[in-house]
Amino acid sequence: MLVKKLVLVRHGESEWNQKNKFTGWYDVKLSKNGINEAIKAGKLLKDKKFNFDYSYTSFLKRAINTLNIILDELELSWIPCKKTWFLNERHYGSLQGLNKTDTEKKYGSEQLYLWRRSYKSFPPKIKENFSFSGFDNRYLKIKKNDLPKSESLEKTFERVVLYWNKKILPNLKNGKKILIVAHGNSLRALIKYLSKINDSDIADVNVPTGKPLIYEFDKQIHVIKKYFL
Repeated sequence: MLVKKLVLVRHGESEWNQKNKFTGWYDVKLSKNGINEAIKAGKLLKDKKFNFDYSYTSFLKRAINTLNIILDELELSWIPCKKTWFLNERHYGSLQGLNKTDTEKKYGSEQLYLWRRSYKSFPPKIKENFSFSGFDNRYLKIKKNDLPKSESLEKTFERVVLYWNKKILPNLKNGKKILIVAHGNSLRALIKYLSKINDSDIADVNVPTGKPLIYEFDKQIHVIKKYFL
Protein backbone atom coordinates (compact mmCIF):
# COMPACT_ATOMS: atom_id res chain seq x y z
CA MET A 1 0.00 0.00 0.00
CA LEU A 2 1.29 3.44 -0.97
CA VAL A 3 1.58 5.60 2.16
CA LYS A 4 1.67 9.39 1.95
CA LYS A 5 3.31 11.24 4.85
CA LEU A 6 2.80 14.74 6.17
CA VAL A 7 5.06 16.29 8.82
CA LEU A 8 3.85 19.01 11.19
CA VAL A 9 6.22 20.89 13.50
CA ARG A 10 5.38 23.61 16.00
CA HIS A 11 8.09 26.27 16.05
CA GLY A 12 10.80 26.02 18.69
CA GLU A 13 10.36 27.77 22.02
CA SER A 14 10.05 31.54 21.54
CA GLU A 15 11.24 34.28 23.88
CA TRP A 16 7.65 34.85 24.96
CA ASN A 17 6.99 31.14 25.49
CA GLN A 18 9.92 31.34 27.86
CA LYS A 19 8.40 34.38 29.61
CA ASN A 20 4.92 32.79 29.78
CA LYS A 21 3.32 35.54 27.70
CA PHE A 22 0.43 35.44 25.24
CA THR A 23 2.08 35.84 21.85
CA GLY A 24 -0.48 35.45 19.07
CA TRP A 25 0.49 37.56 16.07
CA TYR A 26 3.27 39.43 17.86
CA ASP A 27 6.51 38.63 16.03
CA VAL A 28 8.96 37.36 18.64
CA LYS A 29 12.27 35.58 18.18
CA LEU A 30 13.16 32.02 19.07
CA SER A 31 14.88 31.58 22.41
CA LYS A 32 18.25 29.84 22.52
CA ASN A 33 16.41 26.72 23.61
CA GLY A 34 14.01 27.15 20.69
CA ILE A 35 16.90 27.29 18.23
CA ASN A 36 18.26 24.07 19.73
CA GLU A 37 14.82 22.45 19.48
CA ALA A 38 14.69 23.33 15.77
CA ILE A 39 18.18 21.89 15.20
CA LYS A 40 17.20 18.72 17.05
CA ALA A 41 14.01 18.39 14.96
CA GLY A 42 16.01 18.74 11.75
CA LYS A 43 18.58 16.16 12.83
CA LEU A 44 15.84 13.75 13.88
CA LEU A 45 14.05 14.05 10.54
CA LYS A 46 17.35 13.55 8.73
CA ASP A 47 18.17 10.50 10.85
CA LYS A 48 14.76 9.03 9.96
CA LYS A 49 15.50 9.77 6.27
CA PHE A 50 12.65 12.20 5.68
CA ASN A 51 12.70 14.16 2.46
CA PHE A 52 10.40 16.98 1.30
CA ASP A 53 9.21 18.58 -1.93
CA TYR A 54 7.34 21.56 -0.46
CA SER A 55 7.28 23.46 2.81
CA TYR A 56 4.70 25.81 4.32
CA THR A 57 4.87 28.25 7.20
CA SER A 58 3.31 31.41 8.61
CA PHE A 59 4.22 35.10 8.33
CA LEU A 60 5.82 34.99 11.81
CA LYS A 61 9.57 34.67 12.24
CA ARG A 62 9.54 32.12 15.05
CA ALA A 63 7.97 29.66 12.58
CA ILE A 64 9.96 30.87 9.57
CA ASN A 65 13.28 30.58 11.45
CA THR A 66 12.39 27.13 12.77
CA LEU A 67 11.59 25.98 9.24
CA ASN A 68 14.85 27.44 7.89
CA ILE A 69 16.89 25.65 10.56
CA ILE A 70 15.16 22.33 9.90
CA LEU A 71 15.63 22.61 6.13
CA ASP A 72 19.28 23.54 6.64
CA GLU A 73 19.83 20.42 8.74
CA LEU A 74 18.15 18.37 6.01
CA GLU A 75 20.18 20.12 3.28
CA LEU A 76 16.86 21.08 1.69
CA SER A 77 17.02 24.87 1.94
CA TRP A 78 16.39 25.03 -1.80
CA ILE A 79 12.90 23.49 -1.85
CA PRO A 80 9.88 25.77 -2.44
CA CYS A 81 8.51 27.47 0.67
CA LYS A 82 5.14 29.18 0.86
CA LYS A 83 4.57 31.70 3.65
CA THR A 84 0.98 32.61 4.48
CA TRP A 85 -0.94 34.41 7.22
CA PHE A 86 -3.50 31.59 7.06
CA LEU A 87 -1.01 29.52 9.10
CA ASN A 88 -0.37 32.29 11.65
CA GLU A 89 -0.93 31.61 15.32
CA ARG A 90 -4.38 32.30 16.68
CA HIS A 91 -4.86 36.05 17.27
CA TYR A 92 -5.10 36.55 21.02
CA GLY A 93 -6.53 40.06 20.84
CA SER A 94 -5.73 42.38 23.72
CA LEU A 95 -4.21 39.49 25.70
CA GLN A 96 -1.13 39.59 23.45
CA GLY A 97 1.90 40.64 25.47
CA LEU A 98 0.30 39.84 28.83
CA ASN A 99 1.78 37.36 31.26
CA LYS A 100 -0.50 34.33 31.61
CA THR A 101 -0.06 34.03 35.38
CA ASP A 102 -0.89 37.70 35.90
CA THR A 103 -3.90 37.34 33.60
CA GLU A 104 -5.16 34.40 35.64
CA LYS A 105 -4.88 36.41 38.85
CA LYS A 106 -6.84 39.27 37.29
CA TYR A 107 -9.62 37.34 35.53
CA GLY A 108 -9.64 33.96 37.31
CA SER A 109 -8.64 30.47 36.21
CA GLU A 110 -12.03 29.63 34.68
CA GLN A 111 -12.00 32.63 32.35
CA LEU A 112 -8.37 32.04 31.43
CA TYR A 113 -9.16 28.41 30.59
CA LEU A 114 -12.01 29.48 28.31
CA TRP A 115 -9.81 31.98 26.48
CA ARG A 116 -6.98 29.51 26.04
CA ARG A 117 -8.62 26.11 25.52
CA SER A 118 -12.28 26.39 24.53
CA TYR A 119 -13.18 26.07 20.86
CA LYS A 120 -15.55 29.01 20.51
CA SER A 121 -14.42 31.58 23.09
CA PHE A 122 -12.88 34.87 21.86
CA PRO A 123 -10.31 36.83 23.90
CA PRO A 124 -11.05 40.59 24.22
CA LYS A 125 -10.51 42.37 20.90
CA ILE A 126 -7.42 44.41 20.26
CA LYS A 127 -7.69 48.13 19.49
CA GLU A 128 -7.36 48.86 15.78
CA ASN A 129 -4.28 51.03 16.18
CA PHE A 130 -2.59 48.76 18.70
CA SER A 131 0.91 47.70 17.67
CA PHE A 132 0.17 43.96 17.88
CA SER A 133 -2.70 44.14 15.39
CA GLY A 134 -0.55 43.20 12.43
CA PHE A 135 -0.82 46.39 10.39
CA ASP A 136 2.62 46.23 8.81
CA ASN A 137 4.01 45.52 5.37
CA ARG A 138 3.41 41.78 5.42
CA TYR A 139 -0.36 42.32 5.72
CA LEU A 140 -0.81 45.23 3.29
CA LYS A 141 -2.32 43.03 0.56
CA ILE A 142 -4.94 41.64 2.92
CA LYS A 143 -8.27 43.44 3.17
CA LYS A 144 -8.47 45.38 6.40
CA ASN A 145 -11.74 43.72 7.38
CA ASP A 146 -10.16 40.27 6.93
CA LEU A 147 -7.49 40.91 9.55
CA PRO A 148 -8.68 39.62 12.93
CA LYS A 149 -8.67 41.65 16.13
CA SER A 150 -9.24 38.47 18.13
CA GLU A 151 -9.86 34.84 17.25
CA SER A 152 -11.41 31.77 18.77
CA LEU A 153 -9.88 28.42 17.87
CA GLU A 154 -12.95 27.93 15.68
CA LYS A 155 -12.05 31.00 13.59
CA THR A 156 -8.44 29.85 13.37
CA PHE A 157 -9.75 26.45 12.23
CA GLU A 158 -11.73 28.07 9.40
CA ARG A 159 -8.74 29.83 7.84
CA VAL A 160 -6.30 26.94 8.35
CA VAL A 161 -8.65 24.36 6.81
CA LEU A 162 -9.49 26.69 3.91
CA TYR A 163 -5.79 26.99 3.09
CA TRP A 164 -5.22 23.26 3.59
CA ASN A 165 -7.95 22.29 1.13
CA LYS A 166 -7.06 24.89 -1.50
CA LYS A 167 -3.25 24.91 -1.44
CA ILE A 168 -1.70 22.02 0.49
CA LEU A 169 -4.00 19.04 -0.04
CA PRO A 170 -3.70 19.04 -3.86
CA ASN A 171 0.08 18.67 -3.57
CA LEU A 172 -0.29 15.85 -1.04
CA LYS A 173 -2.71 14.06 -3.38
CA ASN A 174 -0.13 14.38 -6.13
CA GLY A 175 2.40 12.50 -4.05
CA LYS A 176 4.44 15.47 -2.88
CA LYS A 177 6.22 15.22 0.48
CA ILE A 178 5.16 18.15 2.65
CA LEU A 179 6.51 19.83 5.78
CA ILE A 180 4.41 22.40 7.67
CA VAL A 181 6.01 24.48 10.41
CA ALA A 182 3.47 26.62 12.22
CA HIS A 183 2.07 27.36 15.69
CA GLY A 184 0.40 25.67 18.62
CA ASN A 185 -3.14 26.71 17.71
CA SER A 186 -2.93 26.72 13.92
CA LEU A 187 -1.59 23.16 14.17
CA ARG A 188 -4.25 22.20 16.73
CA ALA A 189 -6.83 23.42 14.21
CA LEU A 190 -5.36 21.26 11.45
CA ILE A 191 -5.04 18.27 13.79
CA LYS A 192 -8.70 18.69 14.75
CA TYR A 193 -9.66 18.55 11.09
CA LEU A 194 -7.40 15.66 10.05
CA SER A 195 -8.15 13.52 13.12
CA LYS A 196 -11.86 14.46 13.31
CA ILE A 197 -11.59 15.60 16.93
CA ASN A 198 -14.79 17.04 18.39
CA ASP A 199 -15.15 20.58 19.74
CA SER A 200 -14.86 19.46 23.35
CA ASP A 201 -11.93 17.05 23.11
CA ILE A 202 -9.71 19.49 21.21
CA ALA A 203 -9.25 21.35 24.50
CA ASP A 204 -7.01 18.49 25.69
CA VAL A 205 -4.79 18.45 22.59
CA ASN A 206 -1.36 20.03 23.04
CA VAL A 207 1.38 20.40 20.44
CA PRO A 208 4.88 20.53 21.97
CA THR A 209 7.46 22.90 20.53
CA GLY A 210 10.00 21.50 18.08
CA LYS A 211 8.71 17.93 18.04
CA PRO A 212 7.79 16.50 14.59
CA LEU A 213 4.29 15.02 14.31
CA ILE A 214 3.86 12.55 11.47
CA TYR A 215 0.59 11.82 9.69
CA GLU A 216 0.36 8.80 7.41
CA PHE A 217 -2.42 8.60 4.80
CA ASP A 218 -3.61 6.03 2.30
CA LYS A 219 -3.99 7.02 -1.36
CA GLN A 220 -7.52 8.36 -0.67
CA ILE A 221 -5.97 10.65 2.01
CA HIS A 222 -7.61 8.81 4.89
CA VAL A 223 -5.50 8.94 8.05
CA ILE A 224 -3.84 5.61 8.78
CA LYS A 225 -1.96 6.75 11.87
CA LYS A 226 -0.20 9.67 13.50
CA TYR A 227 2.77 9.73 15.85
CA PHE A 228 5.52 11.95 17.21
CA LEU A 229 9.12 11.24 16.35
